[in-house]
Amino acid sequence: MTEPLLSLRSHLDAVAGFGELRTVRGAHWDLELGGIAELSYRLPGTPAVLFDEIAGYPAGLRVLTGSTGSPRRFGRSLRLGDDLDDVGVVEALRGKPSRWAASARDFPVRPVEDAPLLANEVPGDEVDLLTFPVPRWHEHDGGRFIGTGCFVVTSDPDTGVHNGGCYRMEVADEGRSVTLAVVPGKHGDQNIRRWFEREGRAPVTVSFGHDPLLLVLGGTEVPHGISELEYAGAVLGERVPVVTGPDTGLPIPAGSELAIEGWLRPDHLREEGPFGEWTGYYTGLRRPNLAVEITRLYHRDDPILLGAPPGKPPHDYSYMRTVMKSAMIQDELAASGVPGVVKAWAHESGGGRLFIAVSLKQRYAGHARQVAYLTAQCPAAAYMNRYVVVVDDDIDPADLDQVVWAMSTRSDPAGDIEVMNRTWGSKLDPLSVPGEPPFSSRAIIDACRPYERLESFPRVAESSPAFLRELERKWRADLAGD
Repeated sequence: MTEPLLSLRSHLDAVAGFGELRTVRGAHWDLELGGIAELSYRLPGTPAVLFDEIAGYPAGLRVLTGSTGSPRRFGRSLRLGDDLDDVGVVEALRGKPSRWAASARDFPVRPVEDAPLLANEVPGDEVDLLTFPVPRWHEHDGGRFIGTGCFVVTSDPDTGVHNGGCYRMEVADEGRSVTLAVVPGKHGDQNIRRWFEREGRAPVTVSFGHDPLLLVLGGTEVPHGISELEYAGAVLGERVPVVTGPDTGLPIPAGSELAIEGWLRPDHLREEGPFGEWTGYYTGLRRPNLAVEITRLYHRDDPILLGAPPGKPPHDYSYMRTVMKSAMIQDELAASGVPGVVKAWAHESGGGRLFIAVSLKQRYAGHARQVAYLTAQCPAAAYMNRYVVVVDDDIDPADLDQVVWAMSTRSDPAGDIEVMNRTWGSKLDPLSVPGEPPFSSRAIIDACRPYERLESFPRVAESSPAFLRELERKWRADLAGD
């Protein structure tokens, strides 16, 4: 059978062809997979790692990590090209998110009757998720988390529009159930709450292995009212094939390796957490969380789990989130109509959310603050943002050294730092207080030269780029020691 669209195995074949796939055999599901993955993020070239022959499990039941952790793998995931470097993937992505969003509805999902996923079907009362090598990723995790690179489908009960999100999911009831830690305020959470209000339960399907394009889209802010599956169709240029869950009526990507369907109920809770999160901290106490009443499980022969364990950056998807969020923020600023924005960058050291820098060419008094405030509250950046720094167009916002230099020499703390209070935070924030609403504050730092002093501000003490290029050509051999 030909591999379905969005098959993880097709992605693996491509990554192996790049020479960026490493196979580790014999590691243990308890901490070793997570520790080896963590080591891989620090290696030159940050390879993807495929774990096989995992201790206690038969060969063929595998786990993949690092699926989007390089320009080539990320570029392939978004179908931007298979041979891009860091600069190339950023340039190729420029303007794409807004175009994909605009055309998403032209690519409704395509229901199919057959898929490799349907090779094995397990009824709900026989489900045991621990039949598969679910890792305990971090030393102080509260359990084994099968959902790190997952794709969770919910629906709006009023419009029927599907949402696809990526949330952490811990195996419960000795494998018979799994928790779902939806993020308050996110589209999936809103859908679930509406279902609860209407019917007292909410349908859900979850894929645990698939092309990482779905991980990318499930982990970023696709605009409200647009299905991530249709958005994926826009990225691919063709409709995404799906299997319709007979119990829930919700779609499951036909390219999935392993999937479940079932129901959430307000009173069906299981203990969950803590878990090492993308902020770089274990956040939250062990506490009751929504859990899925699984009605059916489907899996391919020898399914592959897609793992995306977070942690202190760099982690599994911090590179992907940085590049994708930066492009989405820049697109939203362009769509707002504000002029002069050159580049936006959501820094990896801030998890692709907490620290955002934007460069602009100042055109009028107040321009820099306008860009800063729009950035801080635009949909792509509003969740869990803590710092927004605006800089002039001679500063590369992706270069943290340049950003800090501009902050140090062009901003006066007495007048150039403003704070927004009671903004959209998260329980994942290590500064949040258990039991209190997850508000956050964020700082706006204007590190641009004062508008009224643009002409008189001291010149930067550096040679012109043209002169340096001339010197490099003339003296290259001497500088290289040839």
